[in-house]
Amino acid sequence: MEIEFQQVGKKYESGQEALSQVSFHLQQGEMAFLTGHSGAGKSTLMKLIMMIERQSYGKILIDGVDLRTLGAGSIPYHRRRVGVVFQNHQLLFDRSVFHNVALPLMISGAEPEQIAKRVRAALDKVGLLGKEKFNPQALSGGEQQRVGIARAVVNRPQLLLADEPTGNLDPKLSAEIMNLFQEFHRLGTTVMVATHDLALVARMRHRVLTLNKGRIVNDGGFG
Repeated sequence: MEIEFQQVGKKYESGQEALSQVSFHLQQGEMAFLTGHSGAGKSTLMKLIMMIERQSYGKILIDGVDLRTLGAGSIPYHRRRVGVVFQNHQLLFDRSVFHNVALPLMISGAEPEQIAKRVRAALDKVGLLGKEKFNPQALSGGEQQRVGIARAVVNRPQLLLADEPTGNLDPKLSAEIMNLFQEFHRLGTTVMVATHDLALVARMRHRVLTLNKGRIVNDGGFG
């Protein structure tokens, strides 16, 4: 999935401007990190891509399509093409690991046989195939984050967004999670990871977009 922001801003009714004149172009299959202090606008930028919020001005193009032209009926389809990983996992603790990962497929009306196949493939990718019957509460923090990643990729999204996915993990687990994102990138998925872990970002050698008070102050390509 290709993402282009053209002079995008987001201003709330309170008068707070979360994003201001943001422009960047992420190619299909590219991996990039979004960095910046807490409150810099990282989460807001991702919400605009997901169409959870709408920009106040500017243009957002996804695969060349202006998001402002999409009607309400097109938003669920758009969101199915995007996998999202959250810092706090947002798992359902009254369901098994299998059911947590299966949720996006169940919502989209996939056949039970297809769901079982796709869920096991996603769990295999994140190294949790033997734990599909576990309750997420029985897993470690790193394993819970892997369940969240499996759920995000079970729909085979064209874009993977991760908002502070390693914020609660130790350095070793953080590196493992980032390596998983690199794997999906190598398979052709566009990946954007919001993080404040600058040491980890430096080791990964990918493009870095830095936000400061809602503006992009650095756009460095590391290949």
